Order: sequence, then structure tokens, then C-alpha cells
Amino acid sequence: METLVWVIHIIAALGTIGLVLMQHGKGADMGAAFGSGASGSLFGSSGSANFLSRATAIFATLFFLTSLTLTYFSSHKTRHVGVMESHSLMQPAAPVDAAKQVVPVVPAPAGVDGSKSGEIPK
Repeated sequence: METLVWVIHIIAALGTIGLVLMQHGKGADMGAAFGSGASGSLFGSSGSANFLSRATAIFATLFFLTSLTLTYFSSHKTRHVGVMESHSLMQPAAPVDAAKQVVPVVPAPAGVDGSKSGEIPK
């Protein structure tokens, strides 16, 4: 589905670019007023603006709709998890018997009462 939207999106983008480049701007009418005769086009002087303008509007609307659709697709990505990936590979720890547990012996600090008053130089 996403690939189809990408194809439509690219076609709409290229169509919009092509139609905008085919249209003549407002400055072309100024040249026609001085006798160059460039205002007439393939579709006629009045028909070209309507056809090209409407086609450009359709392609631009299609481009914006596919842009919004692709944004929706990218924000709602679902990660396909297989059967093996859905379960944790870690095994639960075996219960430890308290009688067999070895507690390391930590030596007492330098001071008998645990203070470090004897370590401070005078």
C-alpha cells in the first residue's frame, strides 16, 4: 500500500513540475502587447490557462494528499514481530538456598569504631 502511495506521490510531483513549467507567466502577456505574438499557445490563449491551471491544481492536491498519507504511514509504523522474537531468551534464575550462599568477609576499617579520625594528619 505504501509503495502505491509513493508511486502516485512521485507522479504527482513530476506532473506538477511539468505543468508549472508549461504555463506562461504574467510577463508573457506583456510581450504580446508589444507585438511579439507569443501569447498564443497550443491550447489557445484563453483555454490554456483554464486547462493547465485546473490540471496543476489537481496534481498539487494529489501531491499534498499523498504527502499527508506518507506522513501518517511513517508515524504509525508497526514492527512485525515473529514468534521467536516475541519471547524473551532469558531464563528465570534458579532459586538459591540461603544455607549454601557464601557471604564474603569484608575487613574492618582502620579505626576500631569505624571513624577515620586516626587518618587525619595533625
